[in-house]
Amino acid sequence: MKGAGRFQLLHRSLLFRYLLIIVAALLFVPVVIPLTIAVYSIFAGATHTSPPKEYEQYSSIDKLEILWHEEARKLLGEPPADITKRLSALGEAYPLSRIFWVDPAGITQLVTEPSGPPLLLTGEAPAVPAQWSAAEAVSFMKDSAALKPLAIVAFIGDRAEAAEGFMVMQIPEDITETKYAAGLDKWYTIAMLVFFLLFITSSWFFFIMIRRRLLRLQTAMVFTGQEGLPQIVPPGKPDEIGRLEEAFNTMVTELKAGRAREAEEEALRKRLVADLSHDLRTPLTVIRSHLHVLGKEPLSPHGQSSLELMDQRIESLGILIENLLSYNLLNSGRIALHPERRDVLRLVRESAAAWYPVWEKEGYQIEIDLEGAPLYWEIDDSWFRRVLDNLFQNILRHARSGLYVGILTEIREGNRVIIISDHGGGLAQSTDSAGAGLGLSIVDLLLKRMDLEWSMESTAKGTEVVIWKRDAPNNLNKI
Repeated sequence: MKGAGRFQLLHRSLLFRYLLIIVAALLFVPVVIPLTIAVYSIFAGATHTSPPKEYEQYSSIDKLEILWHEEARKLLGEPPADITKRLSALGEAYPLSRIFWVDPAGITQLVTEPSGPPLLLTGEAPAVPAQWSAAEAVSFMKDSAALKPLAIVAFIGDRAEAAEGFMVMQIPEDITETKYAAGLDKWYTIAMLVFFLLFITSSWFFFIMIRRRLLRLQTAMVFTGQEGLPQIVPPGKPDEIGRLEEAFNTMVTELKAGRAREAEEEALRKRLVADLSHDLRTPLTVIRSHLHVLGKEPLSPHGQSSLELMDQRIESLGILIENLLSYNLLNSGRIALHPERRDVLRLVRESAAAWYPVWEKEGYQIEIDLEGAPLYWEIDDSWFRRVLDNLFQNILRHARSGLYVGILTEIREGNRVIIISDHGGGLAQSTDSAGAGLGLSIVDLLLKRMDLEWSMESTAKGTEVVIWKRDAPNNLNKI
């Protein structure tokens, strides 16, 4: 069972299929080609056409050569008339061949022409010369095996030193050729070509299918749905890529489940913050009212100082709760802004005038320079005032060491900007930086919702906040 399971797992593997292609490529030349030749030979033998009866005695050229040389030995020392007589008899015994002999003087003594079908009259066999030169005789003897028709040559006496001439038997090539089915060579070539094309096609489809599946997986990774998550791909074959697709689908499923849990937890957190903010407002209001009543009672200077500190802390806590509720509502998108074209310089002047007595009471040096043409932006009036209040509140709470507040407008990089600065120790050195961070988060959300840009640079020498209109390279508004 284990072996069957391993074989099934191996059979599903892309590596196994690729190795099959490699093995087929390696075996193509040393195995497939000889195998096809063997099959061709068997098929050719089965389709071999039997020669006519009169061709049977010419089927073995080796036997004819032995016979011809034996006859040459027997004719050693015989007179020319007996040689001619014997060769004439051999010509009658082998009627499809041409037989002739040449005496020592180079004169052709006998030429027997075939008495069967005129196979030798096709122009293949040249005429036998009546007188042979020494060069012609040597050349003919040397090339006899390659001549057409086939020539079997032997010296009279089967010895060259006998010097009694030579005798020749010429056999037509058509008699000695083996006949096979017509067109078999062409079909063999076509079969080999088809096999090679099948091998190339199977290899090409193998890699094309792998590439197509990988591209489908890549597309699923790149193109995300409405939730910003990859799409699940349809499962394919149970091979390496199929297991990768299963792992990818498992990952997408887990991401969706995690995203759902995150959304659920976020909704729970926002609901909890909203509930706590509403629930804490009432007791804080009651405590502050009782502190106000308690402040009218006769107290020692130390008690009065403690009472004022408690009132300040409760006020800070109330502001923190208000910021927390506002941030929660803004982040959840439950607050709609209504931008209108307003002069922001006028709003900044009004807000600064409201905070002026507070700063003056705390001993701040106040520098305000908002002169010039009106600066029109598309803003929500009330929420822009909330941005200014948070920035001014941070100055009051975190810049007491510098006792300076500056509010001005100037041109930077072609944009008309609003600058709010202080000379405090910076937010990094503040003892209440958490509250400042929440207030600045509200500032960031509100300015982005109103398509405004802002930047803040906070060092030990002070903090500077710059606000400008987004996508307004030349924001020099005129009346």
